[in-house]
Amino acid sequence: MTFQVSPGVNTSEIDLTTVIPAVATSVGAVAGSFEWGPVEEVRQVSSESELVSVFGKPKTNSYTSFFTAANFLAYANDLRVVRAANTASNTALCKTNAAPYPASNVQIKNEAAYSGWTLPINTTQFAAKYPGTLGNSLAVGLWSPSYGNTGFAGTTDLEDWTYGSLFDKNPGTSYYVNTFFPGANDEMHMVVIDEDGLFTGAPGTVLEKFAFMSKCSDAKDESGQSIYYKDVLSRQSKYVYWTGHPTDDQDATSAWGVDAASITVAFRGLHPEQNTFSFTTGGVSDVDGADKTVTDGDIITAYDLLKNAEAVDCSLVMTAAHSETVALDVISNLAVSRKDCVAFVSPALANVQATDATTAVIAYRNNALANISASYAVMDSGWKYQYDKYNDVYRWVPLNGDIAGLCARTDNDRDPWYSPAGLVRGQIKNVIKLAYNPTKANRDELYKNGVNPVVSFTGEGTMLFGDKTLLGRPSAFDRINVRRLFIVLEKSIAKASRSSLFEFNDEFTRAQFVNLVEPFLRTVQGRRGIYDYRVVCDSTNNTPEIIDRNEFIGDIYIKPAKSINFIQLNFVAVRTGVSFEEIVGKF
Repeated sequence: MTFQVSPGVNTSEIDLTTVIPAVATSVGAVAGSFEWGPVEEVRQVSSESELVSVFGKPKTNSYTSFFTAANFLAYANDLRVVRAANTASNTALCKTNAAPYPASNVQIKNEAAYSGWTLPINTTQFAAKYPGTLGNSLAVGLWSPSYGNTGFAGTTDLEDWTYGSLFDKNPGTSYYVNTFFPGANDEMHMVVIDEDGLFTGAPGTVLEKFAFMSKCSDAKDESGQSIYYKDVLSRQSKYVYWTGHPTDDQDATSAWGVDAASITVAFRGLHPEQNTFSFTTGGVSDVDGADKTVTDGDIITAYDLLKNAEAVDCSLVMTAAHSETVALDVISNLAVSRKDCVAFVSPALANVQATDATTAVIAYRNNALANISASYAVMDSGWKYQYDKYNDVYRWVPLNGDIAGLCARTDNDRDPWYSPAGLVRGQIKNVIKLAYNPTKANRDELYKNGVNPVVSFTGEGTMLFGDKTLLGRPSAFDRINVRRLFIVLEKSIAKASRSSLFEFNDEFTRAQFVNLVEPFLRTVQGRRGIYDYRVVCDSTNNTPEIIDRNEFIGDIYIKPAKSINFIQLNFVAVRTGVSFEEIVGKF
């Protein structure tokens, strides 16, 4: 509060209402190979239909990544997806004349990459929004009939255009140009077409339409938003970017793309026979063949985008069917490094299809992941067989997407500190059969090595039947529920503690911290997450030396609740005349 130098009243506010915030614990994340979508960009997806819309349908070399993501979304609705791509993944382009394409191949990974290009790209008019062969299926139709070229007099009717019935009237002069400038005929209509049917399965399907866009670079609608067709496509189209202005043999469009003040006559248009632009086979996909399949390095580069905990919030990281190299990197350099998420790993398909699958799966744990002893990682025992409705085939898919999904579903039904395993919360969806269904003896061996069995029981379904982490020593943290309990506690309390930064390290601040934390822990205890707790933040741990180093220490002692892994039932037969009080507790 300021010192006053003359009589008066000064008011101030002191906020002591800080509480422990809720934190997200059900956010999934996966990186992998997909047919479509932004490359090396974290994209939030909330449903399988949205996954298809953004990243395309599963194909031969991308289905494990796709179904890992889709299987997680069968249990939850918040997933971060990163598409990895090989440098050979080019972007499909289109042009209107016979001039050659640019000498170097074009790869537009995402919006940031497009923004970095020097445009226009010579002799091209439009580019697929993302790399891959799907872009080859596209075509663009433009309607700008007031061409006014030598030999092309007059205008044509909208009904003369193949796609004219999709629009109400012919394009003309925009409100912007008509009101402020002397030019005319700056408007156009546009459609994006699935010419080859790779997106929809029906060749010629119109994917998008854009009405009354402008050829004028500074044109705006009445609300002040740009209607310049380059900007509209960048902002709204899911399929194409602008790369250059179309031309025909009469140089019809030489004025396109200038500002409205530079135009004193009507904009030229396109000849009706030269207004459809097909994309060529310039698009090369990273899933077209083995030589272009994404590498471990490409996948790791994609996962790198998830490593900054301040930039990306994720809690459950799946590794799909990626190699052991990728799995090790995700565990060590993402989950363990962030300390606020758990990585989920499955053995290789060859392991679960081996003659002695138990030995092969354990060997994967003890060889491929031999250097891993971390409570931030969870390994399951196999793969499931499921139906691929997009291609009418059955696929083998790793289970780590499902196991992560079970954790997310447990968060929604109960709390993160509940075990996701068992008959109640461990039921796995969309299973035709398991590649490996371990017996009781098999499960004993797997569990001793930190592998969580997934089992199909007749009449009871398929379920996760273990809740261990990959911590290699006996500890409370060798259980999924305890690790996730502490992630919640640490993440929540750490976020709330930021309000104590730059305050004085005195009794008031320390008491305020204790009063902040204890009600939160009391709530967790009431929700069966912990047995007991104690918070110490006083002069015993904030000594003068600590205070002089500008530090602040709060010690939080937790007795975590334990999940039941073993049940012993003792059935004792007694004679009719025996009193139970005589024998209870004697065996």
